[in-house]
Amino acid sequence: MCLISGFDQSRGGVLSIVPVRVLVVDDFEPWRRFVCSTLQNQPDIEVIGEVSDGLESVRKAEELRPDLILLDIGLPTLNGVEAARRIHQIVPDAKILFITQNNDPDVVRAALTNGAQGYILKMHAKSELLLAIEAVIRGDRFLGKRVELPNSS
Repeated sequence: MCLISGFDQSRGGVLSIVPVRVLVVDDFEPWRRFVCSTLQNQPDIEVIGEVSDGLESVRKAEELRPDLILLDIGLPTLNGVEAARRIHQIVPDAKILFITQNNDPDVVRAALTNGAQGYILKMHAKSELLLAIEAVIRGDRFLGKRVELPNSS
C-alpha cells in the first residue's frame, strides 16, 4: 500500500515514500494498543501520537499536524464529532477517520459534515482499517460495512 510519495528534502530531494503520520484517539487503552500494533506493521504509516480524550486530541492535532486522525465518537471532555469540527478548523489538511461502535445514522451524518472523510465500525476494523486509511488518504470518502446514513426523505 503506497500512500504518499514525494521529494524528501532531507535526502537531497530524492523521490521516496513519505509515511502517513497518524494520531490515534480513543479512551479505551487496549483498543489504542490494537490499532497502534496494526499500524506499526505498515512501513508507510507512522503513529506519531496517542490520546484518550477529545480536548487533548484537538491540542495534539494542532501541535503535531498529523496527516490522519483516527477518532472515536464517545470520548471524555469533548465528544469525537465536536473534536473533529475543531480539528478541521485548526488543521484543515488533516484527514479524519472515525473508528467507533456508534452506528446511529444522525451521529454518522454529524461526523461526516464536521470534517470526517471516513467512518468505520470497530467490529469491522480488522478487515476495514487499512482499506479505509488508504481511501481517506487518497481523498476518497470511506463508509464501512453496515454504517448507516439517515434516510434523506
